[in-house]
Amino acid sequence: MNPHILDSEVQQYINHHLNDDVSKIAMAKSPFPEVSSKELANQIAAKNKSVKKLPTWYHQEGIYYPLLLSIEQCSSESTATYKASLTQGETLIDLTGGFGVDSFYFSKRLKSVTHCEINEDLSAIAAQNAKALGQDNIQFLATDGIAYLENTKAPFDNIYIDPARRSQAGKVFMLKDCTPDVVTNLDLLLSHSNRVIIKTAPLLDISAGLKELKNVAEIHVVSVRNECKELLWILQKTTVAQVKIVCTTLNEQEKSFSFFKGEEDTAAEITAVELQQYLYEPDTALLKGGAFNLIASRYGLQKLHSQTQLYTSAHIVPEFPGRRFRINRLLPSTELKKEKDLRGNVIARNYQDKAENLVKKYKVKPDNHRFLIFTQSKKDGYLIIDATIEQHY
Repeated sequence: MNPHILDSEVQQYINHHLNDDVSKIAMAKSPFPEVSSKELANQIAAKNKSVKKLPTWYHQEGIYYPLLLSIEQCSSESTATYKASLTQGETLIDLTGGFGVDSFYFSKRLKSVTHCEINEDLSAIAAQNAKALGQDNIQFLATDGIAYLENTKAPFDNIYIDPARRSQAGKVFMLKDCTPDVVTNLDLLLSHSNRVIIKTAPLLDISAGLKELKNVAEIHVVSVRNECKELLWILQKTTVAQVKIVCTTLNEQEKSFSFFKGEEDTAAEITAVELQQYLYEPDTALLKGGAFNLIASRYGLQKLHSQTQLYTSAHIVPEFPGRRFRINRLLPSTELKKEKDLRGNVIARNYQDKAENLVKKYKVKPDNHRFLIFTQSKKDGYLIIDATIEQHY
């Protein structure tokens, strides 16, 4: 950490050049002898990355930004706020503190937070920023969180850990392949707290995670604007009879769809007899959670097909957590080929071709409100639905 980056004239330079080309700044000579041009470029790029993701940091004076990768990997303010709502009691230890966004929001809810970060520079940066933000109930330790836990007898009301994948190859990963290894250290974690919160990437298969872990009480699937951001696993000391799955969308309004894992297995499939006036596409959080039949029964909808996670109803369901469409008409593929100025956003669900190929095939131009949904129903087979977005969520 270079303290000269926080000098007033350096901070003025950074703010003045936020709209400039950072690659040119990195290649040019720095106007400050104690701060390199590369450091200036990184501060500008990282601050620009924080505009929407971390607006509290962006608008606060005296913020020191880490390497750009740390900004890209840290939680957003919306997901950090949600994680903080899952805590209980008064104390928490964050074993993988990083840039400190999660710890900051934990500290706004709890009496005391301990932030562990093995990277000394990143630990110092997080401490500096907490001071700038006026949050004084966080203890910063530049140490390995697991090692610290092994050498302390102190209990915590909550333990939070965000293990990183050791290998980025492939789409399937196991928790035991992450650092820290929560599977190997699970007994250690549970010996220090009644509540362990583990964050994983949404890529982790829920069934696979349940096989690796024990005492899982809840799994929270969190999405922002139809992009699944993270899975949050809440473990407790005692064995849990039923695992609760909470699918949460963090948009203008927070919406949650909760169920116990066994409920989906016993829920009857409600298949549509015919396509009705409205069509529903569940948010990615619900799709990841896997409550395909429960979605239909809870909201009074009918599924188009057992393998098509699209639903229909005669009347609009405004509380549905996902996109809602008004169906205009069904289009035969022969008619699509005749249209010279075909417009719409293409969605392909359980169809014989991919969306990008269909856009090229039918020369579809983008449209903000009209959608062309290529799918299939149990009754009518392959369908092309012309629909209008009824309401964004």
